[in-house]
Amino acid sequence: MPENKLVVLIAADTYPPDVNGAAQFCYRLAKGMGARGHEMHVLAARSETGPSFTEIRPEAQVHRLRSHSIFTHPTYRLCYPWEIKRDISLLFDRVKPDVVHIQCHYMIGKATIEEAVRRGIRVIATNHFMPENLNPFLPFPDWFLKIVAKNSWRDMGKIMGKAAVVTTPTPLAAKAMHDHAFLRKVLPVSNGIDAAAYELEPGEQFAASDRPSVLFAGRLAEEKHVDVLIDAIAKVPAELKARLEIVGGGEVRPALEAQVARLGIADKVTFLGSASDEELRKAYIRAAVFVQPGTAELQSLVSLEAASASTPLVLANAMALPHLIDDEKNGFLFEPGNSTDLAEKITRILSLPAEQQRAMGAASRAVAERHSIEATLQTFEDLYYGASYEDKII
Repeated sequence: MPENKLVVLIAADTYPPDVNGAAQFCYRLAKGMGARGHEMHVLAARSETGPSFTEIRPEAQVHRLRSHSIFTHPTYRLCYPWEIKRDISLLFDRVKPDVVHIQCHYMIGKATIEEAVRRGIRVIATNHFMPENLNPFLPFPDWFLKIVAKNSWRDMGKIMGKAAVVTTPTPLAAKAMHDHAFLRKVLPVSNGIDAAAYELEPGEQFAASDRPSVLFAGRLAEEKHVDVLIDAIAKVPAELKARLEIVGGGEVRPALEAQVARLGIADKVTFLGSASDEELRKAYIRAAVFVQPGTAELQSLVSLEAASASTPLVLANAMALPHLIDDEKNGFLFEPGNSTDLAEKITRILSLPAEQQRAMGAASRAVAERHSIEATLQTFEDLYYGASYEDKII
């Protein structure tokens, strides 16, 4: 336990029950820091209509702010600044945080960092988000979306630039923040993974299947490009008997289901919907290949989880995904949007002898072990206490 226990306030625009990588990271951060003896508080939006309130969860006190639904997204909630500023100020009075860790530069993150700076409280800012992630939910033409993204990057720089330290999960994400948000000092800190959580337990076995599983897990959103994966499965040679398992829900599921029906491959694709942590763990373990076709990933926790389960990877050659492929030892990159290239990479792995597939899986596990959750927690704890990690800043 730390000698000097801290009161830590995490401010996040997304938190469970939201299902996405940023929400999962915030949960693991709160849980991990609480286990280290710190008093943890999380500030996040309500997932339904109603006044602000506090819920006591095992990992933290979670302070839910009044929020509003938006017609373009099934789960994302808006917090109006004029409704939440007073609640945030009162929370600071009551909680008296020693350090504030914002996870976004939008509504909650912006209001929280402004309050922390006004009070002279140390702030760490972590970015999990690319403004382009919002594009599918904004009903505007492309030219206007580019203006929105440019302004959002600019605002990110202005807001997160007030923090003592700015972090993001990967060096490639840091470069994007240099180039677009003009943040000159960004510290790459992996989201972290508990690789041991995805191992076979003692005595646990999975029956061999003559239909190898190709797995996708994540939100069924436009930027994930699951349609490209479905097209690819239709192109994988029939003799390989590959079946695609899709874990997760989202706004594009009806369109994906229609695509499967149109291609006549319903016998090759299974939509599993939302899954519990244990169900997802089992899906990773039984998968022969994990595929991430998304093009806006700042790290991709699901890809790290699959790697932890010793699963070969096929990832889009976009944003931060290439750093999870180790010189083709554990899988392949494919040209984003190119279903033929993706099908060829999946086919290459499924056509390998079982021994070589296991070797690729072991190489994936080695990649995952570079992203220890304990190392991530230690880094953030050091930052909370005042460390700068100047020698590792990009």
